[in-house]
Amino acid sequence: MKKAITILCLLITTSLLAQNFQGKAIYKTSRKMDFKIGGQEGSTMSDERKAQMNTMMMKQFQKTFTLTFDKSSSIYKEEKKLKAPATMPSNGFNVMVMGSGGGNDVVYKNTKENRFVNKTEIMGKLFLIKDKLPKYDWKLTDETKNIGVYTCYKATYTRQEERTSMNVDDGKVTEKKEKVDVVTTAWYTPTIAVSIGPGNFTGLPGLILEIKEGNQTIICSEIVLNPTDKIKIEETKKGKVVSQKQYEKIMDKKTKEMMENFKSRRDSKGHSMQIRIGG
Repeated sequence: MKKAITILCLLITTSLLAQNFQGKAIYKTSRKMDFKIGGQEGSTMSDERKAQMNTMMMKQFQKTFTLTFDKSSSIYKEEKKLKAPATMPSNGFNVMVMGSGGGNDVVYKNTKENRFVNKTEIMGKLFLIKDKLPKYDWKLTDETKNIGVYTCYKATYTRQEERTSMNVDDGKVTEKKEKVDVVTTAWYTPTIAVSIGPGNFTGLPGLILEIKEGNQTIICSEIVLNPTDKIKIEETKKGKVVSQKQYEKIMDKKTKEMMENFKSRRDSKGHSMQIRIGG
């Protein structure tokens, strides 16, 4: 009888721990840049200066994010820091950083309800993207590697993406669009049995600790399970509500407007420039 009571108490305790399970993971992001300046013959910019410009652009994508989570919901947001200016003059150039995912973005995910809410900002206006979680056709493998103390398994997913290349040569702008296959590689650990990861990534039998998608890499640097201070996971309410498709249309319109503004700027030194959007 005493043994039966002990087993029952252990089961109740385990159930309560599972219900109250919480965690926090810190992620670092980086991106390889496809950004070329003075690619044509006769460029007056030195190789050293080109390297400095590429380094400056890469730093714009080196960020730190925090993922707080429980068994079925999570919040993913960038850690607050002093913002760098979006436009940086350098040797006659005005370099504009174009891309999504600003410092004000907050992504709420609920895997139980299969939905997400992304608070984002476009040119000072707040939007709430509300939609179903993306479905990833993950291909699971037996390949493993260690990330910190956790054994992780590899999974891959392939999708097609449209990319836009913009070439600026002596003030003349040409655009090129092409469809490419983008392979996403994820490393997840079944030791932390939550189907959650950074950004909108979900759908694997364990916490995702690393993502490589196109030129971007996201890797976990720290994990705290069941922290002393209770974590509040609440979806944000502020912003204009749009679907993912509506948001993509708005972004496409804004990107075209930015390109048109860029076309009106002529590099007085006749330098050439190439910027790729996407990937």
